[in-house]
Amino acid sequence: MIDLQGFGPQLLEGVLMTLRLAAVSLFLGIIIGLAAAIAKMSSIRWLARGVDILTNLLRGLPELLTILILYYGVQNLFNAIFEDFVEVDGFTAGVAALSLVFGSYASETFRGAFLAIPIGQIEAAKSFGMSPFTVFRRIQLPQMWRYALPGLGNLWLVLIKDTSLVSVVGLQELMRKTQIATSVTKSPFTFYSVAALIFIAITVVSTLFLRWIEKKSRRGVRMG
Repeated sequence: MIDLQGFGPQLLEGVLMTLRLAAVSLFLGIIIGLAAAIAKMSSIRWLARGVDILTNLLRGLPELLTILILYYGVQNLFNAIFEDFVEVDGFTAGVAALSLVFGSYASETFRGAFLAIPIGQIEAAKSFGMSPFTVFRRIQLPQMWRYALPGLGNLWLVLIKDTSLVSVVGLQELMRKTQIATSVTKSPFTFYSVAALIFIAITVVSTLFLRWIEKKSRRGVRMG
C-alpha cells in the first residue's frame, strides 16, 4: 500500500482539475480546428493562406512557450487597456494555449478527413440541387468524423500530457499538486510514481474508449 501521507485528497483534486482542463481544451480545440480547416479549404486565398501560416507558427512553438506567452502577454494587454493590474488565472491561460495548439494540429486532421470523402458523393449531392451549406451539413460533416477520429484520438492523448505544463503558471492540476506534496514530504519518487500511474491510467481508459468509438463509427460503413 502506497503511503500518500495525507495528500491523497489533494492529488484527487489535481486529477479532477487536469481532466477539467483537458476536457474544456478539447471542446474549444475541436471548434478552432474545424473552423481553421474550413478556412484552409476556402477559395478566399488570403484567408486560407493566413490561417495556414498561423497554424504552422503555433505548431512550431513549444507548448510551454505558448502558455507563458499567453499568460504574460494577455495579462500585459489587459493591464494596458484597463490601466490597472489585472491578473489572468492559470486555468484561463492554460485553456487558451492548449486549445490553440490542439486546434492547430486538429485543423490538418480535419482537412485530411474532408479530402478523404469521395468527391463523387459531393458531386452527386450538388446534381440534386443541394446548396453548398446543405452538402457540407448532410454529406461532408457527418462522414468527416469517421476519418478524423483516429487522429483526434492521438491528439487527445497528447493533450492529456500537455496539461502538466500548465503547472508553471500556478494552476493546481495534478503535477502542481504532486510538486507540493513532494516538497512537503521529501518523497519525490513516491509521488512522481503515483502521478505517472495516474497519467497511464487516464491514457489506458482513453485509448479503450477511443477504440470503442472508432469501432462504433465504422459499423455498417465500408471505408475507402
